[in-house]
Amino acid sequence: MIRCQKDFWKSPEPVLENSTDYRWKWFKNCLGALDGTYIRVKVPEREKPKYRTRKGEIATNVLGVCSQDLQFIYVLAGWEGSAHDSRVLKDALSRRNGLKVPNGYYYLVDAGYTNGTGFLAPFRGQRYHLNDWRDGHRPETPNEFFNMKHSSARNIIERCFGSLKMRWAILRSPSFYDIITQRRIISVCCMLHNFIRREMALDPIEHQVDNQLIDGTLETNDYIGTVESSDEWSVWRQNLANEMWNTWNGNRE
Repeated sequence: MIRCQKDFWKSPEPVLENSTDYRWKWFKNCLGALDGTYIRVKVPEREKPKYRTRKGEIATNVLGVCSQDLQFIYVLAGWEGSAHDSRVLKDALSRRNGLKVPNGYYYLVDAGYTNGTGFLAPFRGQRYHLNDWRDGHRPETPNEFFNMKHSSARNIIERCFGSLKMRWAILRSPSFYDIITQRRIISVCCMLHNFIRREMALDPIEHQVDNQLIDGTLETNDYIGTVESSDEWSVWRQNLANEMWNTWNGNRE
């Protein structure tokens, strides 16, 4: 499977101008969402300090990038648990066969990443998580409305990781394999996840994950090479938030 992995990864497809998807229609040209997750591993005693997470677990920090339909576009496993998510993303962008983000397109990321070209993060200091909008709470500013819609769409990567770990028991506890083999197992589990998503009209795992949470191919050589914050990108985000807010208020009237 590793040798023919190109057949298993999802090709990114942007959100179109005429999209009617209630989660994604606000984010034109968005390719999906990305985030990191920890998967526990076994490593030699001398390596444990590097793999120890903030919670004290021995794990690898796995970068996952997924599409709007819960399929993995790119996965980078093997980084030590102590590594920051932004450092793992920087490595993914620098690799010859790494993550490619064409100019003019972007992924949704959480506040742990830099809000920079190709990576759209929420506004800090504002309500964000889906739980914040339950019990009748409504956004009161453009930035809060942006964060609410951003959280709703970016939640797809959390659902993707949730279904992956629910489906494959080997990812829920450390295996006895060496770290290189464990890294390959993680990648193959993600590929098999994609295969199942393509072949099964209804995925029972997805329903289970949703319940737990409640309690087009681009061909270009013009890619973003690193994550850089810029005033221009921040202005664009604010303009997008204002546009979304005005559209929402117009529909309410």
